[in-house]
Amino acid sequence: MIYGEYSKKGGKNYQYTVSRMENGKSKPIRKGGFRSKKHARIAAAEVELQLGKGIIPYLRPFPIDKYFERWIQLYKSHLSETTQKHYHYTLKAIITHFGSRPLQEITRHDYQLFLNKYGNNKSKETLEKLNSHIRACAKDAIEEQIINIDFTRKAVLSWKIPPKHSMDKLLNYSDSELLLTEIMKKRNESLVFSLLLLALTTGMRFGELVGLTWSDFDFNNNTITINKTWGYMKRNIDGFCPTKNENSIRTIKMNELTMNHFYILSQFKKTNKHQLVFYYPNSKYRVLGNSLVNKQLGELLKGLGI
Repeated sequence: MIYGEYSKKGGKNYQYTVSRMENGKSKPIRKGGFRSKKHARIAAAEVELQLGKGIIPYLRPFPIDKYFERWIQLYKSHLSETTQKHYHYTLKAIITHFGSRPLQEITRHDYQLFLNKYGNNKSKETLEKLNSHIRACAKDAIEEQIINIDFTRKAVLSWKIPPKHSMDKLLNYSDSELLLTEIMKKRNESLVFSLLLLALTTGMRFGELVGLTWSDFDFNNNTITINKTWGYMKRNIDGFCPTKNENSIRTIKMNELTMNHFYILSQFKKTNKHQLVFYYPNSKYRVLGNSLVNKQLGELLKGLGI
């Protein structure tokens, strides 16, 4: 027979005891630290419900920071180092706000306060990413019967930094044509313009561009194969890195004009240890830097009135 026993502790806290039999022996479930009899009764009722379904509840406190860290190691270790860093940013935010507070004690109200505080100086994209990480982790904690309630359910995201308008981020077709024409005029002036040419005609990520080696170019078939990236920032690993995911490994069919430019460039290339196309010895990362390329791009756009 299941029953609830509630006793006062120190004049403030309450506990419950739910009877349970295991292999013919009495093994009651007890838990204390509740602020009121009502909270203790509700918790006991949840335990009784789980026992009725044949589920033995997980009552040992499990710190949210330790659980999330273990969750990253178990389910996210196959991701690229750059992507894993985003999960560790979320872990850092969890530690800053919740510390080692047990998962079982976090309510929807607590989580909403956390999101409101975190989003006070963050963009929509950053807040959405953090919420998606914690929501996925919470669902797994429910699957493991560590918690009963999804404290991330119906969370409201509120952020202070407005997202960039699409017109501020993207070029329309006519502007792209103007930019491409200008880059073609300047393509022989420096390696930066060659990179910009390839960026505009392929849509490659910057890490993919600077990770290109001459062996990736097939001048007979006018194709470029993308199968790696290069670490060009402090947060990246040094040297060659994997692509963002398996789908990022691809071969691109190129226009003849662009390939002719790189064929000529390959005939006068300076040799380097890794045969990098965009090798730049003056850079800390040995390739053209993102800030240098962006500065040149900004000057081009300004000059064209875009």
